[in-house]
Amino acid sequence: MNISKEYRNMASFLLIALAFVSCNQKADQNSNYRDLNKNGQLDAYEDSTASVEERIDDLLGQMNLEEKAGMLFNAISGIDMGENMGRVDSLITKVMINHLDMPGAPSAKDLLEINNSMQKIAEGTRLGIPITFYSDPRHSIRFSEAAGENRYHSRWPSELGFGAIGDADIVREFGDISRQEYTAVGIRLALHPMADLATEPRWFRTYTTFGEDADLSAKLTKAYILGFQGENLGKESVLCMTKHFPGGGPQKDGWDAHFETGKEQVYPGGMFDYHLKPFVEGALPAKTAQIMLYYGVPVGITDEQVAFGYNKEITTDLLRDSLGYKGVISTDWGLVTDNPAKKASAWGVEELSAKERIKKILDAGVDMLGGESCADLVVELVKEGSVTEERLDASVRRILHDKFVIGLFDDPYRNEENLKVFENETFKEKGREAQRKSLVLLKNDENILPLSQNIKVYAQGMDTKGFEGYATIAETPEEADVIILKFGTPFTPVTDTDYFLEKIFHQGRLDFPENEKTAMLDLIKTKPTISIMTMNRPSIVPEINAESKAMIADFDCQDDILIELLFGKFKPTGKLPIEIPSSVEAVEAQMEDVPHDSKDPLYAFRHGLTYK
Repeated sequence: MNISKEYRNMASFLLIALAFVSCNQKADQNSNYRDLNKNGQLDAYEDSTASVEERIDDLLGQMNLEEKAGMLFNAISGIDMGENMGRVDSLITKVMINHLDMPGAPSAKDLLEINNSMQKIAEGTRLGIPITFYSDPRHSIRFSEAAGENRYHSRWPSELGFGAIGDADIVREFGDISRQEYTAVGIRLALHPMADLATEPRWFRTYTTFGEDADLSAKLTKAYILGFQGENLGKESVLCMTKHFPGGGPQKDGWDAHFETGKEQVYPGGMFDYHLKPFVEGALPAKTAQIMLYYGVPVGITDEQVAFGYNKEITTDLLRDSLGYKGVISTDWGLVTDNPAKKASAWGVEELSAKERIKKILDAGVDMLGGESCADLVVELVKEGSVTEERLDASVRRILHDKFVIGLFDDPYRNEENLKVFENETFKEKGREAQRKSLVLLKNDENILPLSQNIKVYAQGMDTKGFEGYATIAETPEEADVIILKFGTPFTPVTDTDYFLEKIFHQGRLDFPENEKTAMLDLIKTKPTISIMTMNRPSIVPEINAESKAMIADFDCQDDILIELLFGKFKPTGKLPIEIPSSVEAVEAQMEDVPHDSKDPLYAFRHGLTYK
């Protein structure tokens, strides 16, 4: 086909004109673009109108080895309201770290200022890569070792309390409200939910699970992630790092795998696949952005007996290849180096050096290392030829995807207008209502509950101010009409350790020492008693249960809400998400990986009464 020279020239002119118009339109749309690499021009990775893949390709092509290495770490900042800022500056500007924890703080405004000041430092680096701030849960009334005490977020029950409610809609609403509170201060990565199953009742982390049942956990895990992330990731999303693949919980004798005493994860009942179910039917269908591996060694499950974070059969063969997961995979915190909290959880590879451990983690298929900042060792591995730069690129690409898709490159800053979310009384009431729905009435002999107003109450373990307007506070048990006894779960204190985390993990025994039990029974026998168990694990309390007129299971509820229940302001509707065993012998006879297998439980899974 012949085309005249005149038409060919006209066609060329039109193409040039269209390209010129397109460039001008793009320039107009990005007139306020952030010149992150300070070169005076709009790069593809700075262009909010470019596709995510175009932006990743451009930035990855500009990153040097040190910047790629720094991208692979979720570091611990050590920020303490103005303290350690020099260290954090060094992490960002010298180690090239851009994933940091958001610390606890007296106010939401303090968190916002931490975000903005750290993002400003990050913007000043060579490529201006923004920080992804991460956090453990912040919405329970319980003090969190990782996130501090909740002072301004809406308050909700523990995850175990959500299991007692069992309602996916409530969990999704919690996730959506939490998402808004997180984004208001710059937190864009949630190190939760926990999809683990509490099939071993002695396990410390029982209270941060949805319970022991895989179907219930799968349903609530999915709802939780959809609340935080939405149906698809976007600029209003908070990324979820669902944990702990392939399911923590079946710890040998209940000891936690943070520590060497609990490094064995066991499956005497052959229930490995059961523990996968909350991931396969919950987290993966909800498209969780990231997944965290647990610490333990899967005894008898994989050919190589090494911890999950070092285990290629778990990370690549199972999670990547078999289950088809394409998101970011991270280790749990502190697998490589010792720190004041705990010894490195390098179970099965204790003899390896720190550099060799990192190589094994990368070879297993892991993208990020939690709680570490030794990027220099990654650089050494590449320079000596032990790890290829292409291997780093594969992980960096996945990590950058999450940063771009939630809009951090376009605007990582927060302003005080965002903080109005913490004044939302509806959000606070939603949390209070969830606390009410989580409470489980276990026993109510002679319908002692609800109590009549204006009686005399002796309360132990509760703030007595909350009883004003309901009852008179008796100074002694003998003066009271009714005793209210609130107590937590017993545990085995640990003192022979140099690591503070091991001292504050409440593990071990579930029965009270004889002297404590005797004192509690003496009190209970004084007058009719309502016992309230705050359950982070299930206490063994057959004698206390027998002597109490009523028993309530509490999942980190505020005292004033418990008092509302006692006096009938609402009816209890919660159902137990775990069994309450009847004896130490029954616990010891259970298999760590099997649900609902306690012999003659004091209270069975899903038990729960209401008022007549």
